[in-house]
Amino acid sequence: MSFHRGEIAVQERAGVRDIAEDVGDGIADHLPPGASEFLERRQMCVLGTVDGGGSVWASVVTGDPGFIETIDDRTLRIATHRKSSDPLFRNLATEGHIALFAPDFVASRRVRVNGRGVIKDGAIYITTDEVYGNCRRYLQERIFVGTRETQAAEMKARVAATLTASEQQQISHADTFFIATDNPERGADVSHKGGNPGFVRVLDEKRIAFPDYNGNSMFNTLGNVTVNPRAGLLFIDFDSGRTLQLTGRASIDWNPERVRTFPGAERVIDFALEQIIDTPAGFPLVAKFRQFSRNNPKL
Repeated sequence: MSFHRGEIAVQERAGVRDIAEDVGDGIADHLPPGASEFLERRQMCVLGTVDGGGSVWASVVTGDPGFIETIDDRTLRIATHRKSSDPLFRNLATEGHIALFAPDFVASRRVRVNGRGVIKDGAIYITTDEVYGNCRRYLQERIFVGTRETQAAEMKARVAATLTASEQQQISHADTFFIATDNPERGADVSHKGGNPGFVRVLDEKRIAFPDYNGNSMFNTLGNVTVNPRAGLLFIDFDSGRTLQLTGRASIDWNPERVRTFPGAERVIDFALEQIIDTPAGFPLVAKFRQFSRNNPKL
């Protein structure tokens, strides 16, 4: 893999440039058999896309095992249902940047795919540019046990530019969220952030902050933010199915005094909200919590 200037800048500042080059050797432009088999067993994945105004969004799609299908070693097909409130489907009406993150919450494994995506015949098609496994740390153990039944009226989404008290509470209690970013020249990326409840801090109705823990040293997310601050966050309430999709701008705070106020952090990420989509029944799978990752720093 050839890292772009944003990734290299963060790697150098963090002092992990050599480590990043070694880890980057594991990135392929195609789907190895193991990655294809892993993806075809999944019931959910998170997709990162970019809208016509340049805003970045993270979206979750779900289905029975097999809803992610390998067409060939450079092409994935994802069968999914259109949601009127989710920008995902508008963003892929014409081919554009897309990133995929597929977790196994039980085995603490995950696969990431970055490339180009488009909607064709009601399905999402992805042409791969980068395929790789991801750091297993900070992923809480959950098992999917079924699908929740919801009424159509419960699906109505709230779109706004500020966070309500209820939305702030969901974010501040989260142990998991997903972040999508985009380099206009190199493409999109989506990753996972996890920790003990409270690791994400709500600063006010338009600002949140969260720690950046030690990871795989490639800094795909922060490298993109260095070049383009646009980012999309996705918070899933695994108990109720409520999803919060936030789009806005992210920045990196390297100030050691502030970093020390976030236990286990190596940097702090600030996020300024521009728009939120609050969907009460956006995640249909029922997930049973089993345990927190043993890697989570204590708060």
